[in-house]
Amino acid sequence: MFSLSIDSMESSSILIAGVGSLGCSWAKGAWSRTGGGSDILLVDADDSSFANCPEARILRLGTAVDKLGCAALPPLAEQRMRSMSTIVRNLLEPVELVLLLTGLGGGTGTGAAHEFARQARQSGAIVISVAALPFDIQDTRRKIADEGLERLQKVAHVTVRLSLERLVRQAREKGRNWQMGAEWVEDLVDGLVRTLLRMGLINLDLMDLRAIVEQQGNSTLLVGVGNPNDPKEILKSAMMAPLAALDVGGAKGCLIQIEGGLGMTLSQVDSVAQLFTEALDKDAQVILGARVSEDLGNTMRVVTLLSGIE
Repeated sequence: MFSLSIDSMESSSILIAGVGSLGCSWAKGAWSRTGGGSDILLVDADDSSFANCPEARILRLGTAVDKLGCAALPPLAEQRMRSMSTIVRNLLEPVELVLLLTGLGGGTGTGAAHEFARQARQSGAIVISVAALPFDIQDTRRKIADEGLERLQKVAHVTVRLSLERLVRQAREKGRNWQMGAEWVEDLVDGLVRTLLRMGLINLDLMDLRAIVEQQGNSTLLVGVGNPNDPKEILKSAMMAPLAALDVGGAKGCLIQIEGGLGMTLSQVDSVAQLFTEALDKDAQVILGARVSEDLGNTMRVVTLLSGIE
């Protein structure tokens, strides 16, 4: 069943938070992509993570004389994050949605990300996290990451597990530096911010998002891009996402936002929505949003949040 809504959010209600060096790098790229349609927070023990983004709010996990930061020390990062709970509470007061970007397997991301997510959820915000997992050959980092991932999944409403193996392979094919700007991550964040901030043909709001993320089970996000007259191409693009393996068939909740150029029709929206929801549970709750963006031309972008995955 499709649900329609009419309200949108203020930009101060959405916070893009980068935790750790990789998370901060991605957060700066994603925030820049949204055109300032949200606030940005950078959390790290290394000052270099805060460069080139004067608009960002900053939480430094350590002191100026601390040269080691939290490298390979997740408990230290967690402790420092917890000690900043009063500051975080004030930062999060107007925030209704946190988009948390981090890399797991090191000290800061593994230790501080789940603690920040816990504080954000305690403040009443919806927390959607994107967590990058180490390369398969990095056994030690992988074990550390698995522990951090388990803790993050317990507190975040949605935890998207990003495979660095697939991300790097796709970046190489396009001749891009995956560390400086992950196109997939930026597309995902930009799509969510546009979804919740801007009016569309069929608009989505925070209550729609909350209804989907509160489904029991695993959750994930997909982004597909392609020609609006070729829904299968768009679905194939989405299924090529650099995610860790997860079977999305039988999902019980789906929020789908479709965005296209000035020529996009409701018939095209319907065709894409039907294709993207075919594999869902027959009683799944589906919430649809659609909007026109002049800058997309003859391209359609689909952001899909799936929940209730067995």
